[in-house]
Amino acid sequence: MSELETTAVQAPQAPQPQPPAAGTPAPKKGKSPATHEQKAKRRKLIRRIIALIVAVAIIAASVVLLRKFVFKGEEDGRGAPMTAEVYRGSIRSMVDGYGTARAKNSAAVTPESGYTVLELLVQEGDQVTEGQLLYNLDDTAAQEAVRNANENIRSAQENVRKAQENVDGYAREVADLREALSELTITAPHAGKLTDVNKDIKVGGDLEKGAAVATLVNDTKLRLHLYYSWAYENQIQVGQSARVTLPALMADYPAVVEQVNYVRRVVTEGSVTFEVVFVMDNPGTLTAGMAASAQLTGADGAPIYPYENGELEYFETTAITAKQAGPVEYVSLMNYAEVSAGQTLVKLGDKDAQEEITAKENTMREAQKGVDDAQKGVDEARKGLEEAQKKLDNYHATAPISGTVLSLGGLITGESVPSGAAIQIADTATMVVDININEQNIGYVKTGMMVDLKDEMDNYYMGTVETVSLTAKAENGVSVFPATVVVDNFEGNIRTNSSIQYSFIASQSDNCLLVPLQAVKNVSLGSDDMMGEPGMMDPGMMEPGFEEPIDDVIPEGGEPVDDGTAPEGGEPIDDGTVPEGGEPADDGTVPADDGTVPEGGEPIDDGAAPAEDGTVIDDQPVPRAGAIAVSSGVMISGPGFSSTQGMSAFEQAGTATICFVQGEPDERAIEADESWEVPEGFFPVIVTTGLNDDENVEITSGLQEGDVVFIGYETNQAYVDNW
Repeated sequence: MSELETTAVQAPQAPQPQPPAAGTPAPKKGKSPATHEQKAKRRKLIRRIIALIVAVAIIAASVVLLRKFVFKGEEDGRGAPMTAEVYRGSIRSMVDGYGTARAKNSAAVTPESGYTVLELLVQEGDQVTEGQLLYNLDDTAAQEAVRNANENIRSAQENVRKAQENVDGYAREVADLREALSELTITAPHAGKLTDVNKDIKVGGDLEKGAAVATLVNDTKLRLHLYYSWAYENQIQVGQSARVTLPALMADYPAVVEQVNYVRRVVTEGSVTFEVVFVMDNPGTLTAGMAASAQLTGADGAPIYPYENGELEYFETTAITAKQAGPVEYVSLMNYAEVSAGQTLVKLGDKDAQEEITAKENTMREAQKGVDDAQKGVDEARKGLEEAQKKLDNYHATAPISGTVLSLGGLITGESVPSGAAIQIADTATMVVDININEQNIGYVKTGMMVDLKDEMDNYYMGTVETVSLTAKAENGVSVFPATVVVDNFEGNIRTNSSIQYSFIASQSDNCLLVPLQAVKNVSLGSDDMMGEPGMMDPGMMEPGFEEPIDDVIPEGGEPVDDGTAPEGGEPIDDGTVPEGGEPADDGTVPADDGTVPEGGEPIDDGAAPAEDGTVIDDQPVPRAGAIAVSSGVMISGPGFSSTQGMSAFEQAGTATICFVQGEPDERAIEADESWEVPEGFFPVIVTTGLNDDENVEITSGLQEGDVVFIGYETNQAYVDNW
């Protein structure tokens, strides 16, 4: 370290002290000269004081410069205005929130409490497949319950069988009685001619069961049975034509082979023959018992004759007998009388048959009730078996679905099953996120739309809306609509009951005008004069194109004021004088205080007045005058700007949405109230807005691309809002 060089300075010679005068007190003893160390300390102190003074001066100068160049001397601490340019871009309105994840497919296996766990075959987190065995419990009691239930079923089924046998027996008896009742009426079994009529059957008499009534023959056709040699086996066929000859009448009749019966009848000559049956129509003159023969023609044209003649038979012959006994109530019998099938021949009285049938039917119904009761016993026994089998199966439960074991419910091998224990299994490959959408945004949610999801570990997923409820529910005083989002979870990162953040695009605008949220403010229109009615204002009055009709005139003798104003109320003084300091206008008219002029008036200097002919200039809208005050003094941005539809020019009666545009006022400018604190060099413009996000808002009318708008004031930290 270099040494510090110092220069010695010789001190001047001090004068010699004089003795004090007589009568004066002796002077006090003076201090000794300062040492070198004391002088060094004094110099250090002086340096520190100088440094402190310089620092204070710098700080004071900084404060002055900041107030001059940053805050510009404003008492409220505002700096220079900050601006943003209106530009074209795209904007999205997003809906987001949080939902709860759960497995789409899940199941719970609940073992019987109080029984010992013999084996627990799975652990939490294990992957199981459907049908896989989960545990084994001590099933001794359950096995006994199943055996008892099976025995109960067998006993109940035996009761049903016996009861049904009784019913069947009664049913057969009733059927027999009904059949017997129907047999009391004797009818012709087929059409034909009556023969061998029992003449003893008379009305009032009794007819015994089995007694002969008559013989009924069908003589419209006749049959003939003949035998032919086996040598003609292959030359006679069913349907083959033949001629039946009657030797007694020396006549023949056409016939047809009805049957060929290949029997083996050996005749006395030692020949073997087979039977052929012929059928022929009865011309009405033939009868049974007449000898007849039949001639056939072979394939070679040679005649074929039978071994011997036969006798004609009636086509049908039926012996009619009484199947039931009873008193005869009706008789219609006569030998050789022609009858039709089903015609009543004899009718017997039923005596007590109908009463017996009724009694048997009542007994059968009672027996059927016994069957029904026995069947109920079977059903109850089967339910008992199902319950017992279900419990038994639960002692050796299998996985109802494939998935992951989420919880064992407190099951431990060798210990009893605690009350309410259940193994929870879930197929976490596909998860469902339950979300609630508020009523403002539910219109954007559609089944099948894509939803962005994020879990607590910031893993991102893409889900799909599966269901959207049509019914709202109340949640914290707000109506919400439940919806479900399905998402694949192959890697298993989404856990059951975990919180999942969701978001989706509610709406989007492309190639639209955008400004920062800070550029937009809502104001209330507070003057009754400009509102037309107290507390109300026609929105059209603040929109481009609004025009105020002219209806004011100057009273006769009135003088205008040179500065274009009129006495209070918009009317000149009645006596035709001019207010103090006023000069009449060149054309002798005075614009009214409310922004209108009498008929024939001149437009106001700023171009916002009616034309000379008393009509409003088309491209110069004239808003009504009046006070417009900031409604709340709060900047509409961020969370406060919540409507996904954006702010309208008039969100409610008497309010408007505006921006401050930099430059000279143009046709869009509106009259500002002093409470708005319009920055210097800016003018207010009414705008309508569309969508918004966290930073920007869409402008649908009022601004043009390239306009520069006010967004706040600069500060040493960035900027400060002016609202």
